[in-house]
Amino acid sequence: MQKMVSILIMIFLMFIGYEILTESESILDSVDFSLSVFKNNIFPSLFPFFVLSNLLIKCGMPEFMGSLFKGLMNKLFKIKGACAFIFFMSIISGNPANAKYTRDLYLDGTINKYEATKILCFTCFSNPLFILGTVSVLFLNNKDVGGLILLCHYVGNLFIGFFMRSYHPSDMKDSKNGLLEAIEKMHEKRISNKDGFGKIVTNSLVSSINTLLLILGVITSCLVLTTIVFNNLHLNSVFQSILSGFIEMTQGLKYISLEAIPLKLKCVLTVMILSFGGLSVHMQIMSILSDTDIKYLPFLCARIGHAIISATLMFWFFDFWMSL
Repeated sequence: MQKMVSILIMIFLMFIGYEILTESESILDSVDFSLSVFKNNIFPSLFPFFVLSNLLIKCGMPEFMGSLFKGLMNKLFKIKGACAFIFFMSIISGNPANAKYTRDLYLDGTINKYEATKILCFTCFSNPLFILGTVSVLFLNNKDVGGLILLCHYVGNLFIGFFMRSYHPSDMKDSKNGLLEAIEKMHEKRISNKDGFGKIVTNSLVSSINTLLLILGVITSCLVLTTIVFNNLHLNSVFQSILSGFIEMTQGLKYISLEAIPLKLKCVLTVMILSFGGLSVHMQIMSILSDTDIKYLPFLCARIGHAIISATLMFWFFDFWMSL
């Protein structure tokens, strides 16, 4: 059986190589598109947050936020207060940054495996600027729907967090919180670091660049795979756009916006793909977490549930929102 798997893998790789050689023009177009997305969207939006998050973690921000928000995080999601850092940073930076924040806190010993698995499931937000700018204005050419897409996407994630409250709830014996306690814990964390500030900054820059290059490689690979699939399968235009979105989100969202279908259906499909994330986002997150034992299956189930919930919310509230 293992020999057969090895043979199938070799055949698949040879087929990929053949397609790259014979369909080089379309493959190069995909690579150019991935570089464009990386340069214009991913790098500018994620690099500052990656560097900042590393510095904040070393300076004790998770401990500070954990003390302030542990009551709220426990009541809403039954999870440790330090996860508030991942939650709020993920809202403003988007995926796959949530995986990096989760990994950093897990390897730092701030959260355990189950807490990391749990917080990962309901912090997979798309970047708000990407939704309000690129998706609503550039793709759909309708800024009015941007707010509803953002709302359905974010509320859907909160539902996932609430549904997962009973998944390995954190032990929260001490429910007291306060500013003085938060400052004390932040200070203790900062002075416990043996590395100098210069080394911390250097390590943050190197780690951020390596993660971003990994993301670029995954996006490029998925776009090349999408091109090869579509070169060999002649699907209906709408189905091809949807499939493209579930492989590489940005390209698929662009194709869906160009389809001759009602705006409501475009928005439902858009928020569904945003919430699922696409194979590219899943591979990015799996790659970032590859040196940990954080579980992927709960994350996958959460993304399927998130896609269904957010799409349902969009279908229910679209007409009301557009009538305002």
